[in-house]
Amino acid sequence: MAKMKVGVVGATGMVGQRFLTLLENHPYFEVSALAASARSAGKTYEEAVGDRWKMSTPMPEKYKSMIIIDAAEVEKMAELCSFVFCAVDMKKDEIKALEEKYAKAEIPVVSNNSANRWTPDVPMIIPEINSDHAEVIKYQRARLGTKRGFIAVKPNCSIQSYVPMLTPLRKFGIKEVVATTYQAISGAGKTFREWPEMIDNVIPYIGGEEEKSEQEPLRIWGHIENGVIVKAEAPIITTQCIRVPVTDGHTAAVFVKFENKPSKEEILELWKNFKGKPQELGLPSAPEQFITYFEEDNRPQCNLDRGIYGGMGVTAGRLREDTLYDYKFVGLSHNTLRGAAGGAVLNAELLYKEGYFD
Repeated sequence: MAKMKVGVVGATGMVGQRFLTLLENHPYFEVSALAASARSAGKTYEEAVGDRWKMSTPMPEKYKSMIIIDAAEVEKMAELCSFVFCAVDMKKDEIKALEEKYAKAEIPVVSNNSANRWTPDVPMIIPEINSDHAEVIKYQRARLGTKRGFIAVKPNCSIQSYVPMLTPLRKFGIKEVVATTYQAISGAGKTFREWPEMIDNVIPYIGGEEEKSEQEPLRIWGHIENGVIVKAEAPIITTQCIRVPVTDGHTAAVFVKFENKPSKEEILELWKNFKGKPQELGLPSAPEQFITYFEEDNRPQCNLDRGIYGGMGVTAGRLREDTLYDYKFVGLSHNTLRGAAGGAVLNAELLYKEGYFD
């Protein structure tokens, strides 16, 4: 079977680099075009990245000599690829306009950016949880006047450290959630070499993260109505988001209150058996076990557990009853794999298998 040709827009940044490492030997997709800002256009990928390669593995040889295309040259990209991943560093209104330009040129966009997460007919998908939201694409195409083109996005990286665990528990009527996320520096696109002030430091503020962390789960749990995604009305979620001196991995400390309190055994059984379309379809990037629970009091840990199932699984631990809320637990997800490029690749695999790229 011939592989589908894909472009990476924003290929020189941290998430773009992660896309390339994930796609190097992908069974469905072959990278055929790399795009970045005008200042990188015309250079080889190796020249454009220079000493800014941030992955722990070396830059794949197959990309080094590829010539960077200006991301604004949509027509040129359209000649080279069937769809694109987008992870650009621009203002939100500029990103929104660029992604729509690609979609209107009949190039589907699987985006890592936040610009279109609240566009009413753009699906924001965690494939195990709300794969059915892809059905809104037909309404989006009608609005855009396209046959193939559309935009699909993945949610904020931090919510994937607790939303997977909460999702199967919604049957008990979740009333309130308090979550504090402890977020790695790679979430800011940084390494310790570039951000030495983060060593031995904690910063109790990440711009825009708390609003995303409180509202995006409600959109994930929403439904399609009259051609748009309508967010869920409950539960009430309040968060704090803190930057910590960790390379990769977002940890969440979560407190939950229910209308009908389940037993600990019921919760653990639901987590153990929770799976979705990626597991049913056997998608290449899908973790065999979506949620892995650790019985040890000192797990999950970023250093030990963020890479579970290639960084695409999520982990939980310390589930116990609370004095103010019904339960509390700790969650962990790899923010640049499950939370960013890996999550977008899994979205693309789902859309590919479901026929949205046809």
